[in-house]
Amino acid sequence: MNKQKAPYAAMPTTSRGRRFKETSPTYRSEFQRDRDRIIHSTGFRRLEYKTQVFVNHEGDLYRTRLTHSLEVAQIARSISRTLRLDEDLTEAIALAHDIGHTPFGHAGQDALNACMKQYGGFEHNLQSLRIVDELETLYADFAGLNLCFETREGILKHCSLKHAKELGEVGERFLNKKQASLEAQLTNIADQIAYNNHDIDDGLRSGLITIEQMRNVELFSAQYDKVMWKYPDLTGNRCVHETIRRMIGEQVVDLVETSRATIQTADPQSIEDIRNHSEQLIKFSEEMRTKNQQLKKFLRENLYFHHKVYRMTRKAHQVIEALFTVFMEDTRLLPPEHQHLCRDALLEAGEIGQARVIADYVAGMTDRYATKEYARLFGVRGDVF
Repeated sequence: MNKQKAPYAAMPTTSRGRRFKETSPTYRSEFQRDRDRIIHSTGFRRLEYKTQVFVNHEGDLYRTRLTHSLEVAQIARSISRTLRLDEDLTEAIALAHDIGHTPFGHAGQDALNACMKQYGGFEHNLQSLRIVDELETLYADFAGLNLCFETREGILKHCSLKHAKELGEVGERFLNKKQASLEAQLTNIADQIAYNNHDIDDGLRSGLITIEQMRNVELFSAQYDKVMWKYPDLTGNRCVHETIRRMIGEQVVDLVETSRATIQTADPQSIEDIRNHSEQLIKFSEEMRTKNQQLKKFLRENLYFHHKVYRMTRKAHQVIEALFTVFMEDTRLLPPEHQHLCRDALLEAGEIGQARVIADYVAGMTDRYATKEYARLFGVRGDVF
């Protein structure tokens, strides 16, 4: 049964609008239109072949940026419904939140950021906004997807003051120390819930971490013990899935109940009350926050820095750095379309503009395409990874 939305939820009928004025959709809300545009975008499709933790070709069952984004959307939409917020806006933000990610996950981002250091840096969050605002080329009347302000606000989770000054209205909240909508706040935490818990699943599936190790993590061990008590003969993937789904459930319940209490105390009457509040209202309890920090620390030390994952990270740095460097040295190696963009950018903004176009090209690659480009340009035979 649909509940009436809370007065402080984002409302498509009172949206701050789009950068380019458009006729309102006939059978969809403005936020539904945003979600649909994201799903049909080129950047969204590319997420299918971009790394979450494991390089895409290492196994068909490991998560990619696309499956991760779908999982975030499911968790976020469920929370949004429970808190009587706008589910369609929440889903749109969730589906687009990683659209600016490079190939090879965070390793690719770190490498590209290092390459771009003297040209303004690279950050996937800003790149996601850049894609939906400028780089998608699907519509006749405008560049980008021309999304609503509220969707763009949610995509831009964090931003330096320097960059905020360059982003106009969507960057103002960072300058004025205001909050994003509750839909944006909860999607950010749903992202954390999804990747922490599903990275456990992929880590166990890969054999890089074990259940014995995980039992030192309180959030996992409490649910694992419950599963073993109820299903003493359960083993393998069913046991892991049963444990992880209970972990997600526990975190979602804690988030909803804690957030309900903070919202009730703040007593907002509109979305502007949310934006003007001194702190975010969507949050875990202190106890759950501590448990999550322990889980993050475990994953960082035992999975993300596992020597096999770290080897992939080093190779990813090598590939991204080599591609960026060779394109900067000779733009004629780029596809014709990007050669033209580089020439225009060089005339307009100098070497900084050229570097940004090359960063756009490299960041838009899938794992597979980046690996093939590297092999073609440098004569590498066999598997790079």
